[in-house]
Amino acid sequence: MAGACCKCQVSLTVFKRSLSVAPRGSGSAARSLLPGWRMAERGLQEAARPSSALRPAGLYRHTVFSYLSCQESMSDSLRTCYLYLNQTSRSFAAVIQALDGELRHAVCIFYLVLRALDTVEDDMSIPLDKKVPMLNDFHTYLYQDEWSFSESQEKDRQVLEDFPTISLEFRNLALEYRDVISDICHRMGVGMAEFLEKKVGSMKEWDQYCHYVAGLVGIGLSRLFSASQLEDPEVGRDTELANSMGLFLQKTNIIRDYLEDTQEGRAFWPQEAWSQFAGRLEDLAQPEKLESALSCLNLLVTDALRHVPDVITYLSRLRNQSVFNFCAIPQVMAIATLSLCYNNPLVFQRVVKIRKGQAVTLMMEATNMRAVQTIITQYSQEILQKVSLTDPSRDKTLHILALIREKSALSQSSLPSRTHHLSPMYLSAAMLLAALSWQYLSTTAAQAQGTNDMQGQ
Repeated sequence: MAGACCKCQVSLTVFKRSLSVAPRGSGSAARSLLPGWRMAERGLQEAARPSSALRPAGLYRHTVFSYLSCQESMSDSLRTCYLYLNQTSRSFAAVIQALDGELRHAVCIFYLVLRALDTVEDDMSIPLDKKVPMLNDFHTYLYQDEWSFSESQEKDRQVLEDFPTISLEFRNLALEYRDVISDICHRMGVGMAEFLEKKVGSMKEWDQYCHYVAGLVGIGLSRLFSASQLEDPEVGRDTELANSMGLFLQKTNIIRDYLEDTQEGRAFWPQEAWSQFAGRLEDLAQPEKLESALSCLNLLVTDALRHVPDVITYLSRLRNQSVFNFCAIPQVMAIATLSLCYNNPLVFQRVVKIRKGQAVTLMMEATNMRAVQTIITQYSQEILQKVSLTDPSRDKTLHILALIREKSALSQSSLPSRTHHLSPMYLSAAMLLAALSWQYLSTTAAQAQGTNDMQGQ
């Protein structure tokens, strides 16, 4: 969900969360997603590349000013947390800043806590007899003033080395936010420990894995939305819908990144699926296996699509514009990505991704439920046109596409209205420009630091 939304190397961009799908003994690196977060982040990165089409100077100056003003009112420790957020996920920092009120701080800390947890899980230099207890107990470190970990070799190790700063700001949050973050951190840590040496074989285990690395993030974010009172309590209570939001993003990333993962020795496609078509997962990339590979690909895309009706229901319940944008953008990016992947031989030749212009259009349009339903219908129709008469999953694919069409065609009069002080188009433009602002400010700060270091030497 960045929205969530974002292969979680823990899970919302729109994130890099890591739960290993292959046994550690196989030597494959860990891989996971904070779902909305990673999907949203990739979309923002594409959309934030220089383009003369979206450069209203007054809006740009206003956006930069707003972000700087927000930072000036922060404590030093909270400002440091946003610095870490920007360093570990630059584009997603802009998405968080677009959230209303105190929710943005809660989501920022939620992200950093899960990033720290993921860094532990992802670090192959930590022996299992030390890593498993750390994962199981990580939620308790949130209430230990001085706990930190300086032995990590991961690139994001600063979130562990300076964890006292993050845990301090966690403890400064309201109790309703702390309870959510601590609970999700606990459940995710236990799930990570469980999958350290466990191979995902069945489709049911694939759902379970995706729940730990992405579904829990969707559940946690939904509870934060409700705790902030920007959304109704129902949003946080309906964990089934929130879980589907995460699973849809997670499965999309896993499907799209087949080649990259297999080349790096990672296995994320469930064995129950690929073993029907090949002796080894990596065999699907062989040219002579193309027909079987496409059958397996289409089976997994169909499985991911079954979450779309829940996505539609979830988004239709949101009332706050900033929350809606946060959640909707990664979901429409995901359905566009699945449409591109379906029955596409390029999935087994390179990493496929939607075009920059397409990403910009989706971000600018996905600001209300009617537009989102139109986007979902459009890409569902694209998939429908590509369904082969001989595809083994044809009947299931046609059935789920029919359900999606039916769900998208529900009476528009039942859609709730969202409250916002700025126009939806303004907020989408602000997110794009904020991404540019963060990148500019980060580059400037890095250059200044480099100059100071040289002068110091």
